[in-house]
Amino acid sequence: MGPALCLVSAACFGAMAIFGKFAYDAGVSPAALLLVRFSLAAALLGVILLLRPGLRRAEPGEHRGVPTGRVLATAVALGAVGYAAQAGLFFSALHLMDASLLSLILYTYPVLVTVAAVLLGRDRLTPGRSAALLAASGGTLLVLLGAGGASFHPVGALLAFGAAVTYTVYILVADTVVHRLPPVVLSALVMTGAAGTLGAGALFTGGVDLGFRLPGWFWLACIAVVSTVLAMLTFFAGLRRTGPSTAAILSTFEPVVTTGLAALTLGESLSPVQLAGGALVLSSVAVLQVRTRTRKQDREAPAPAPDAAGEPTAMAS
Repeated sequence: MGPALCLVSAACFGAMAIFGKFAYDAGVSPAALLLVRFSLAAALLGVILLLRPGLRRAEPGEHRGVPTGRVLATAVALGAVGYAAQAGLFFSALHLMDASLLSLILYTYPVLVTVAAVLLGRDRLTPGRSAALLAASGGTLLVLLGAGGASFHPVGALLAFGAAVTYTVYILVADTVVHRLPPVVLSALVMTGAAGTLGAGALFTGGVDLGFRLPGWFWLACIAVVSTVLAMLTFFAGLRRTGPSTAAILSTFEPVVTTGLAALTLGESLSPVQLAGGALVLSSVAVLQVRTRTRKQDREAPAPAPDAAGEPTAMAS
């Protein structure tokens, strides 16, 4: 279930670029997009928690206890600092460089997350995980380079890499609180923190223009509901079940989704190189799913029965 939730999250996040393209065509500015996105998401999650009080509690079989003030503050800071900073760096880089190269630099974060998680002792770099990471990274490289024509801008590249580092820290910090808060509560706190930072920024800079047409609001609603609320809920639920490295590797499915949807909705064609890259990413997903199921079956398998001497019997080779 964990890998599937991460894939749903990646697909929802991958659709955001398409929704954003249509929103820009309807007259929405980047500043308005970010502010409305996080504000609508925070409000929607708040309504969900009011209507479904059970979502505020731990799932059956889990024992979290009452969240401390530090846990709640960390959750808010994930949005106020992490999400807001990552979005700011990303869109600043987008003004200076091609989106394809920006995405390529941003998607170095699965490598950064995996390496950092191993160094911090949170994960083990198993042969299967190493192979999945190489396949996912190589596949993403082929998908994004298949677009061609990417121009390089040193400052833009630094901003893009800063966005990757920020998202790496975001995932690692989220992994420390994701088991202490229900997914809906955690998502609501993150969205509230991000909306607060962006709202304060808007007040400081003189506000944002919200006078765009009705289609713009429709696409912003799609971004808030599909690419924010649903994407966040499934990501945190998947992160709890898989760990940071696997969640990050599976998130490389996002640019594949974006490229595919762009081909379907914007008339962009997929090259053979991009198709090969997508196949590599999907193969890494399959490897991780098989290994996850195998480990789960091993944990659930009964212990071998002792023989007459009281020793466990060995499986025949």
